[in-house]
Amino acid sequence: MSYNLLKGKRGLIFGALNESSIAWKTAERVFEEGGRFVLTNTPASMKLGTVDKLAEQCETIVIPADATDVADLENLITKGMEFLGGKFDFVLHSIGMSPNVRKGRTYDDLNYQYLHQTLDISAISFHKVLQSCRKLDAINDWGSVVALSYVAAQRTLYGYNDMADAKALLESIARSFGYIYGREKNIRINTVSQSPTMTTAGGGIMGFDKLYDFAERMSPLGNATAEECADYVITLFSDLTRKVTMQNLFNDGGYSSMGMSLAAMSVYREGLDYADVKDDKSKKKKV
Repeated sequence: MSYNLLKGKRGLIFGALNESSIAWKTAERVFEEGGRFVLTNTPASMKLGTVDKLAEQCETIVIPADATDVADLENLITKGMEFLGGKFDFVLHSIGMSPNVRKGRTYDDLNYQYLHQTLDISAISFHKVLQSCRKLDAINDWGSVVALSYVAAQRTLYGYNDMADAKALLESIARSFGYIYGREKNIRINTVSQSPTMTTAGGGIMGFDKLYDFAERMSPLGNATAEECADYVITLFSDLTRKVTMQNLFNDGGYSSMGMSLAAMSVYREGLDYADVKDDKSKKKKV
């Protein structure tokens, strides 16, 4: 259902890869709500995904850019404003990748060159986007910027490794730049801490299916889907949230406030019972 929440608004969306992407779902919802935007991703990602299909569907263009390269960003922002005919009212940063996680490096055995790449791609790129937009005066007064985060910025989750550091940095950048942009132009900057989501990036991580299942059992409302995240993001882009800024907003079905749920405890008990049976059998064999 459309409410024309973004009618007349223009924006920039980073990170749409394919139909499972949160950025893709957000772009679709923005278009449904009357917003116009430019899409962008790295040239390499564009070869792997189908973002051109999304651009055609949403009557827009894709401008290739590496979000870690300031020259690329300035070119993207300039061309984006030219295409849309004015400054941006909203920006979505949906970018994250860890070579350490992809290559199975544990947190106590990180490759530091990979760590630099993780932080640059997943967090520092957000600062580069904001600083480039400010330099070019690319965002209108009362505009809105959203970046996607994860609860591992506050909690330790086994296997998330240096991406947790990146998300913590991402959220800090939102607060620090939120103050500067807020006092100058009433521009609000927030992060959305999303449930584990079955995207191409998430699905490629070893053990992600188990993390997804655990979060589903722990969350009173269940995991938030990519579509539900998109619904939330468009409210943050809209004029309905003009005084919400410098916040990390949880869209996770209640997971972030839970300690233990009945559903998760039930599975844990089954595991303990199974372990006890195996232990008893082992003891009998020894006797």
